[in-house]
Amino acid sequence: MIELKQLTKRFGDHPVVNNASAEFAKGKVTAIIGPNGAGKSTLLSMAGRLLKRDEGEVWIDGRELVAWDTKALAKRLSVLRQANSVSLRFTVRELIAFGRFPYCQGNLTTEDNDVIDKAIAYLDLGNIQDNYLDELSGGQRQLAFIAMVIAQDTDYVFLDEPLNNLDIKHSLQIMHTIRRLAHELHKAVVIVIHDINFASCYSDTIIALKKGEIVAKGRVEQVIDADVLSEIYETPFNVIDIGGKRMCLYFS
Repeated sequence: MIELKQLTKRFGDHPVVNNASAEFAKGKVTAIIGPNGAGKSTLLSMAGRLLKRDEGEVWIDGRELVAWDTKALAKRLSVLRQANSVSLRFTVRELIAFGRFPYCQGNLTTEDNDVIDKAIAYLDLGNIQDNYLDELSGGQRQLAFIAMVIAQDTDYVFLDEPLNNLDIKHSLQIMHTIRRLAHELHKAVVIVIHDINFASCYSDTIIALKKGEIVAKGRVEQVIDADVLSEIYETPFNVIDIGGKRMCLYFS
């Protein structure tokens, strides 16, 4: 389990995240939602040691984050940032192979190639695995980066806006994959996501931020609530049940 305890980050005198506490459990998908500027990506970056925190603690499997060796942490936690770019010309398979670097330092073994093959199969990328990244659409490149994270084969997976540049078909593919990673492979998957309905349909736990503070967290039915969402986003909501899923309608 990952435990966040009273995390705080300030830029100048402005608190971007203030006194935030949460838990990310294995076998569950946790979605972090909230308006633009709420501190979602900042919170995830502090939890993944990509951004220095000003106050608070992060505990991974009973050990404080600062105590983790970088190589050991890379085998336990993988992170996909919101913006990803590669300046060199790689094929999809070559990019995905970078996920194995913590294990083989670039010298791929048969086991590494087996893991890469499974990551490619998970996202159905076999027909484009030999294509170069600059030949792909934005959505296809995003799928390749997510496959790289899957190939890293960590207990904890952080995805910051994984649905960027994806159409509805690829978005559904990613969300199905996220559920499988958590429920079938018992990983803790944490996603920053703007689409509330995707969060509602595919998450087990939801954390909602507003102005840097966690204002709601819990099971889907506790957070995907008309009154809760209307307060968070400062716009009227209606929530209905469709096929056992809670769906949000927005009103202007």
